Order: sequence, then structure tokens, then C-alpha cells
Amino acid sequence: MSISSDTYDVIVVGGGPAGTSAAIHLAVQGARVLLAEQKKFPRPKLCGEFISPECLDHFQRLGVIDSMIEAGGARLSETVFYARRGASVNVPSAWFGTQQTVALGLSRAEMDERLLRRASAAGVRVLEDARATSLLMEGDVVRGVRLKVDGVEVREYGARVTLDATGRARTLARCVESHGRATQKRAPLVAFKTHLEAARGNPLHCEIYFYRGGYGGLSSVEGGLSNLCFIVQAQDVRARGGDADRVLRELVMTNARASYTLLEARPVTEWLGVALESFGRHEVVPSKGLLAVGDAASFIDPFTGSGMLMALESGELAARSVARWLDGLGQKRESFDALCSDYRARYLNRFNARLRICALLRRAAFVPGLAEAAILACGASTHLRRRLARATRRPPLKSLSGRGSAET
Repeated sequence: MSISSDTYDVIVVGGGPAGTSAAIHLAVQGARVLLAEQKKFPRPKLCGEFISPECLDHFQRLGVIDSMIEAGGARLSETVFYARRGASVNVPSAWFGTQQTVALGLSRAEMDERLLRRASAAGVRVLEDARATSLLMEGDVVRGVRLKVDGVEVREYGARVTLDATGRARTLARCVESHGRATQKRAPLVAFKTHLEAARGNPLHCEIYFYRGGYGGLSSVEGGLSNLCFIVQAQDVRARGGDADRVLRELVMTNARASYTLLEARPVTEWLGVALESFGRHEVVPSKGLLAVGDAASFIDPFTGSGMLMALESGELAARSVARWLDGLGQKRESFDALCSDYRARYLNRFNARLRICALLRRAAFVPGLAEAAILACGASTHLRRRLARATRRPPLKSLSGRGSAET
């Protein structure tokens, strides 16, 4: 094992939207940032690939708005929710926009690649094919990570602050939890994703289908393809031998609208599958010196269409807390306790209410009868529909106080 002589202000592990958001915002404020990503980009990623209008405001601050628009993603004017028997209700994308009034359908391969290259241009040191193997600890304080780079050499990288942006895997947080002998429960849900050709969904809509034990989404992405992503009970997947095509036919397509839109559709990419343990919030400060962002902090229900937004928001919130702490560190007045308290307070204030609302909506989403009743009720009242939709968000973040945006 070799020890790197490099020590950073911040190490971010995970190159998705949460990690790159934090890294870019910190780098343009002068922090020395290392971003370590396990995969080599571009790469496919299991995701609904729905970028809500608010995300475009984040892209503006991150300096990637033109790049994202040029990627050729689909413009999505509304989301339509379909009950099993065909009843539907729509939520216009314009309800969420500030300057932007449409959502964007763009593959994670394209989006993540563009964010990662922007991070590099902003001064972030980017390591791809770099897998975190363990944390560097000093007592109960995280001081950096050990990374296996290019599948060969393990090196140690020190940092004042480390961010876990590893998504639902929560790789760094689990390193901390393992010291407490945390047990991993069997995941009750499984998610699948593929890109399709010849799907018959409305190209301007993101369509959400509810069925027994789960729900799925179909929306257009770049290249004239459609992204299909759906969640089902793990026991139903095991009963069908893990065959995604069979799960699609026998479960997802029991929804009348899904049966129509997917009847002639053909996968053009391999199925991706992942086990889902739970929704909701995890510990956002797993240890002193370690903050969690994105899905590593909270996994919000995909049917809300706000997962990408929450990733970008949490990355920016973490950057604000860390930047404030680094400024205080230079004045010899800030402790790790101050950093932990500041980020936790910002995070809870920003996300707790929407996570509670989503927990209530989730109960209906997984029960077809309740989902149908909710859709009928919302369809009868635009006011109710709009209030519920807005409850899954909060007013947009303003740019970093006194520091401007991440534009070059």
C-alpha cells in the first residue's frame, strides 16, 4: 500500500449529481477537492432519468446548462399518473419551474458525464475507476479514504472533510456502521431499468403506472428512445426467476396504459437491476468529518420526480456548510461539531417535510385500490393536485450567499 502525499480540503466519493454538485460548488470557491468515482464514465445508471424544471436552475449555477440542453434530451411538458384500470391525472411541469417550464428527459450516461467533466474544468481532481475500500480514521473522526485506483493500487488520501455520495449503496456510511455491527436486512423491493424503442407513450409526457406491489415510469430520452424504470416486490421477482421481461409482462403490464404503451416496445440496452432496501432518510452525518449527500442521505420515492433535484440540492447544501466551516477553520474557531450541526440543520429544514409527505403518498402508491382512489380524488380537484405536487418540493435554493454561481 502506498500513501498519497496529497491532502485535500474535501474528498467526494461518488460522481453522480449529488457528488459533482458539491464538488463544483466547493472548487469554484477555492477549496481543494478530490472526486473519486468507482466507474469509468460514461456509463449507464438505473434511474428514472427525469430532470425536473428546478434542476435546470441548478445546472445554470453549476455552469452546465448549455451543455445539458445541447445533449438533445426530450422536453417533457407534464407527468401523467395512470391507475391500474386506466384512470389518470396530470401534473404540468410548469408547476415546478422558475425560469424553466418543462422537464428534461436525459440519460444518466449523458448527464453524469457532463457534470463530471465540468467538475474537472472547475479545478476538481477527478479519479475514475477509483473504488473506496475503507475510511481513514483518527479516533472517531474521518480523515479521508483508501482508494483502489484502476483495480490495482490502494492509496490513502487525506481530507479535512469527506462526502459520501455513493448513492443507495452508502459505501462510506456503511464503513462507519460496520463498527457498530450493523446488520443488513433483506431488500424487499427490486428496481429494473432499460431503454426501449417503439414504445407508444406520449413523447411529451412522463407516464407513471401503478400496479400491484409497485409502480413504474416511462419517458422519452435523447436519441428517440424511451427510458423504462419500474419497482416491484422482491418476492414477485424471485417467483419469476429474476426474469425482467417476465416481470414486465406479468406485473407492470397489468396496468392498462402500460399494456398499450409497452406492447410493441423492444429493449435496446441490457436490463439493469438493483435491490432497494428502503425509502426515506438515513443519518446525514454518519461520523465527524463525514457528510452524506444524495441517495446516501435520503432515498425519495421516484414517482415524485424529485430525486434528481434532491441530489443536486443536497450537494449544494453540503457545499455551503463545508465552505462556511473551512472559512472558520482558517480563523481557528470552528469545530467538527459546528460543521455537523450546521449541515444537519440545513438538511432537515430543507427536506424533512417533503420526506414525510412522500411517506404518506407511498402507502397509496403500492396498493392499486388506494392509488386509483387517490388519482380520482386528485383528478377532481386541480387545487388538491397542485398542493400535493408542490409538497414534494420546496422553494428553489438561492445562489451561494455572497459567492455567486459556479459559472466560469
